[in-house]
Order: sequence, then structure tokens, then C-alpha cells
Amino acid sequence: MLVVKAKIKSLIPNFSVSSDFADTLNKKAEELVKQAAARAEANGRKTVMAKDL
Repeated sequence: MLVVKAKIKSLIPNFSVSSDFADTLNKKAEELVKQAAARAEANGRKTVMAKDL
């Protein structure tokens, strides 16, 4: 799990955070990381950089 529910709550303290929101956000984060890694690899790098997002 990349996303920590407590960290989400700290960003929006006046809101509750449902578990399905945290789960979906985690899935999106995983997709972004995998896509960034693929882009880095396609560019011949082993280092994932901000520009890969």
C-alpha cells in the first residue's frame, strides 16, 4: 500500500475518508509509478524521475 489513509486525512482534516477512496487512490498511484518506470526504461534509464510522470 503506497497511500496511507492517515496522510490523506491530514490533508483534509474536516473530511472523513472512506476506505474505497483510499484503495482507489492507491491503485491510481501504483499505475502512475508503473507507467513512470516504463517510460524511464524506454528511455534507457534505471532511474525514475519526475519527468517520467
